[in-house]
Amino acid sequence: MNGKAAFIAVQTGVPIILWGKPGTGKTSWVKMLAEHLELPAEIVIASIREPSDFAGLPIITKSDDVRLAPPDWARRLAEAKRGILFLDELSTAPPAVQSAALRVVQERVVGDIYIDKNVWIIAAANPTDTSSGTWTLSAALANRFLHIDWNIAPKAWVEGMLGGWLVNTDICKLPENWQQHLEQTRAFVASFIQARPALLLNEPDNADQAGRAWPSPRTWEMLSLVLAASRSVNADTEAEIALLAGCVGEGPASEFLVWERNLDLPNPEELLAKPSSFKVPKRGDQTFAILSAVVAAAKGKLTKSRWLKAWEILGMAATEGHADIAAIPAKTLARARTSNLPVPPAIKAFLPILEMAGLLG
Repeated sequence: MNGKAAFIAVQTGVPIILWGKPGTGKTSWVKMLAEHLELPAEIVIASIREPSDFAGLPIITKSDDVRLAPPDWARRLAEAKRGILFLDELSTAPPAVQSAALRVVQERVVGDIYIDKNVWIIAAANPTDTSSGTWTLSAALANRFLHIDWNIAPKAWVEGMLGGWLVNTDICKLPENWQQHLEQTRAFVASFIQARPALLLNEPDNADQAGRAWPSPRTWEMLSLVLAASRSVNADTEAEIALLAGCVGEGPASEFLVWERNLDLPNPEELLAKPSSFKVPKRGDQTFAILSAVVAAAKGKLTKSRWLKAWEILGMAATEGHADIAAIPAKTLARARTSNLPVPPAIKAFLPILEMAGLLG
């Protein structure tokens, strides 16, 4: 069912969509999640709605102005400032309704009101090959969701019948400081795209595939968020794979995980404690990943000592002939400088690129 992956994802603010055949408990899971967490939930069945139910209904005010009046469900969520918006049967909604729903998912705007970021957006859809009357999601709408496959096994169904569809293992609350992992996961994702640039944007030609998860700058950013969340709770491998594949698709997600596991990266904190232990790798992607991780760690707790040691490590890479590889991490670290931090000696190797970036003021 991947309930744990779904719960981890929604806590980051990423909209998710559950893909499964009719009758597999998607709606029941969302209802029980809202009940368990005591959250208000609005279930909006997209297939029976009009575009105005998402875009707002034009009305003329007393001053002859035109405004877009939001529907009641949106007004209730806006007033609550927390809860769950469940867009059910999204794949059976016609394209005009899906287009109107795009703004809700992307901007959290319904009519002329804003839905707070503490309102989780969850959708449900039926695969086009399992139901009649379904529409393929547009690539634009699909690319704004994290996609979760919702398949229920007989054993899980029996347990759900007896004990409820929301199992305890699904409730995996993120710690308040879960975003402390974000700098590092962003560094890993950036390093991967540096090594595999063709995977930054790869929209499928097939409409059905474009209506699911595929890699784009948006979904790689999404992946860095859910990866940080996953590792903050030490999620199991199954949940982590479901999360990453739900962002960029199974192929790119698998390639990213294999690449990351083959890096054999040293602990960036150990390098910051003892820069002389840094040995510049022969592999360029490995060097870039290490330097990016060191800079991310230094920025996370930026003191004078860590600032200077991070530059020392960057300087060592430049001395070994990797100034081009170290250029982006160097610019990232330079942008983090505050007035109380000195100009480090190792910065000399990067003066031309920092000057071009306007970071020498």
